[in-house]
Amino acid sequence: MISKVFVSGSFDMLHSGHIEFFREAAQYGDLYVALGSDKTIFELKGRSTVNNEQERLFMVKSVSFVKDAFISRGSGILDFEAELREMMPDYFVVNADGHTSEKRALCHALGIQYIILERKPYAGLEARSTTQLRKGNYLPYRIDLAGGWLDQPFVSKHYPGPVVTISLEPTLEFNERSGMATSTRRHAQEIWGPKMPQGDYEKIAKILFCYDNPPGTEVISGSQDSIGLVFPGLAYAYYEGAYWPSRIEHRLDEPLLRFVESSLYLVSLGPRYESYNVLANTIFDRERSKALADAAEAHWQAILNQDIVSFGRTMRECFDAQVSMFPNMMNERVAALINEYRDCAFGWKLSGAGGGGYLILVSEKPIHSAVRVLARRAND
Repeated sequence: MISKVFVSGSFDMLHSGHIEFFREAAQYGDLYVALGSDKTIFELKGRSTVNNEQERLFMVKSVSFVKDAFISRGSGILDFEAELREMMPDYFVVNADGHTSEKRALCHALGIQYIILERKPYAGLEARSTTQLRKGNYLPYRIDLAGGWLDQPFVSKHYPGPVVTISLEPTLEFNERSGMATSTRRHAQEIWGPKMPQGDYEKIAKILFCYDNPPGTEVISGSQDSIGLVFPGLAYAYYEGAYWPSRIEHRLDEPLLRFVESSLYLVSLGPRYESYNVLANTIFDRERSKALADAAEAHWQAILNQDIVSFGRTMRECFDAQVSMFPNMMNERVAALINEYRDCAFGWKLSGAGGGGYLILVSEKPIHSAVRVLARRAND
């Protein structure tokens, strides 16, 4: 009997990378493709598809490697669950950037073999992704590597310290509510379109911060989001109890950028839940703020020294300090994922405010189920 193979995704703007993924997956058996609905993709990505669900269904069904395709009835990161339970395939196949612990846990619970493929182009073809093809949107994302929350006065007023960020090329399309500054990035697109403007980085970042937080905003988005997006490369922003840093150090040294991007691996947790409230049950005092500030300062020095062991350790110390102030950042789901990768990483943290998004790992060895990032060198 021929095995059944199940894959899921949006497969918008169908390209050679999608076809190669189908070809590899189909080597395990008859391939069935679950397509995310237009509604689900809008909820996850914060944007509409280029091709609607019926167009995408028609195109995917026409691919010779595909046995059949259908629109998933559910929503969220596991929108295909009902169809998966009904079909009970032998294999569930994902690319590394589509892997989540929830998908793997569901497959294990159902006795379905879970396969993670490395994203790679067909021999002789260039690598393709929907992000690269979609309307030429070159706006970056960012990761706050260390010190996140010190850009909020209710933290840094207790003890000053830096937030360290790295600006990323949009080689992936990160989900909404994933801690990668997606909402601030969307606001940047409203102002400037698909590219960052040229000019003074700090002035541009201030404009974006003000647009991100118009008068009357109750919960102020930290300025490290704007700084991390606008400043290419690495940024060190020092906060002393105000919304804007007292100073910013900016580094574009190629060895430093290569060191950071070669050390980082991201594992998806899926978007934050709508009901998630990171500000509940918080505790702020000098001791906790100092622990975060000291770890972030040491993290910056680890980058400058290109010391990967210290780079990972200080990232972990920052995360522990964050959790001591924001207990909701840690839960059983996050703890289980950390334990899964604990032995292969020097350190880890959650992207943004936690509750979902990405587990960011520091490792000197490849992590098979994780995705890589590319530092943005300049505003071209």
